[in-house]
Amino acid sequence: MTAFRALFVCTVLTATGAAADPLSGADAKTMLFPENGVSVELVPNDKLSKDLMKVIKAVAEQQPWYAAVALSPDEDLMTSQATVAGAQFHDTDAAAAFALAGCEAKRTGATPCVVVALVRPKGWKATDVQLSLNATAFFNGDYLKAESPKAIATSASTGSFGFGAGTDAALADCATKSAAEDCVVVIAD
Repeated sequence: MTAFRALFVCTVLTATGAAADPLSGADAKTMLFPENGVSVELVPNDKLSKDLMKVIKAVAEQQPWYAAVALSPDEDLMTSQATVAGAQFHDTDAAAAFALAGCEAKRTGATPCVVVALVRPKGWKATDVQLSLNATAFFNGDYLKAESPKAIATSASTGSFGFGAGTDAALADCATKSAAEDCVVVIAD
C-alpha cells in the first residue's frame, strides 16, 4: 500500500437526482460526457504550499469523476490517514460530503478537514443528469443495447446505481446494491 492509499478510498456510483422526472435515454445521451478525460479544480487553501497542491492535483487527475479530495491541513499528506477521496459519484457535492466525513473521522489535527480538489469530466457543465464514469460507461454500453422497458436508478448517499427492466426493477437493484433508501430513477425508457 502506498502513502496515498487513503486517497483511493472510493465508493461505487451515485447520482444527483436533480431531475424531477426521469429522462429518456435519448435525452440523457446528449447530456452525458465522453468517458475520457478529467478536469481537476484545486480549491485554494492558505495552509497548503504550491508544491503540495501540485501533488494533490497529480493524484486527483487519477481519480474517476465525480470525485473530491479532502485532507486535514495540520497533518502530513504523505502519512495521514485523514486524506480521503470520494470518487465515482454523480456530482462533486456528494463526493465532497463523503471525503469530508471520512477525513473528519480520521483527523488527529486541530484544524477541521477541507476539500482541496474536485474532479469532473473534461468539458464539464451542469446538466439535468450526471453519471459517474462507471455509470456513464454502463449507460453507453449495456443500457443502450437493452430492450425497453429499462431504467437506471441511483443513490446519492451511497454512490450505487441499479438497472432493471422498468423503474421498479431499477429501484430494487439500486436498493439491493446500496442498502440505502434514497434510490431514484434518473433515466427510463
